[in-house]
Amino acid sequence: MWWLISYLNSSNLVATFQQACGLYPAPETTETGQVREHEPSNLTASKVHHRKGDLVANGRSLSQDDNSNYNHTADDCKINHASTQYEVVMYIGQVMKDILKLPRPTVPPVVKLEQRVHAEYGMPSTHAMGAIAISFTLLFSAQERVQFTFEVGLVLAVVLSGLVCLSRLYTGMHSALDVICGILISALILGIIYPHWSILDSLQLNSPLSPAVALALPLYLCYKYPELDHYSTTRGDTTIIMAVSAGCSVGYWVNHQLGQTFEPTGPFPVTLPPMNAVTFALGVTRFGVGLAILVLTRQTAKWVSLRLLCRCYGVAHSDIVARQRKEIEVPYKFSTYLVIGLVNSMAVCRVFSLVRLL
Repeated sequence: MWWLISYLNSSNLVATFQQACGLYPAPETTETGQVREHEPSNLTASKVHHRKGDLVANGRSLSQDDNSNYNHTADDCKINHASTQYEVVMYIGQVMKDILKLPRPTVPPVVKLEQRVHAEYGMPSTHAMGAIAISFTLLFSAQERVQFTFEVGLVLAVVLSGLVCLSRLYTGMHSALDVICGILISALILGIIYPHWSILDSLQLNSPLSPAVALALPLYLCYKYPELDHYSTTRGDTTIIMAVSAGCSVGYWVNHQLGQTFEPTGPFPVTLPPMNAVTFALGVTRFGVGLAILVLTRQTAKWVSLRLLCRCYGVAHSDIVARQRKEIEVPYKFSTYLVIGLVNSMAVCRVFSLVRLL
């Protein structure tokens, strides 16, 4: 068993997978410009574009969504299953990283394509956890709302989450063991929460305490995030995820109290409309309008919150080191992305209704 764990955690296994996808280290050169033989390179990658590598690279693009916000037009609470599940698994995964403190694959032999998270630890892969949580939560929650062939949905969930998981090996950011543990942990959490979805729905939408809990608990958990002896992006990323989910949760509660949940009309499960030019154009337009609203919201909320906090603590808002302090980073990111969650769940659909995009 220990041999298997060591093998799955091996950097050589990641490097072998990268090379199978056509990704090799760029050769080092001497001062005269000659290529050095038998010396693996640094972080620079030399790509040979094979079909397999292109496919996994597409999964890499799917995995760059830690801070993504999903616009929706109907059925607030069911879509919030994915948001809540994502919030839970990501917090658990990020905290586990900073408690276990297991390193990422080493360079060489691995080629790392991402540098932003070089200070983060590796175990487990939160991208794998998030991909499993979102894909399968949407799959299971959609069954009673939308008519579709479950087998087709299952294949899509497996393929999409699988591409994200493989992309973590392709980018050299995680070992196979990191990814497998991420999948298993997320599946375990989903299995524990899934039987209680109906109860959680009722409490979230009807309890007068729901907004207070949705705001106070995530903020408390962000302040209690494990401290490290160096700065890492995990606390900030976790705060963003928790804040967006909190904002969406409060927004869904408000929508429900106002009787405006933007649910589709007719008996459930509803039939999906046929994909044609008009449907596609509406979808693209909704995406563009929603994205523009959220980007404007983010820039405005970030500008205001960051300047207010920096003024309170007597530091310049352009001071990167000061912005990494917990007393500034947590409230500024939480308030910014809380507003984004509120706007996403309350305002965006109303704008769609006003301009007749629903």
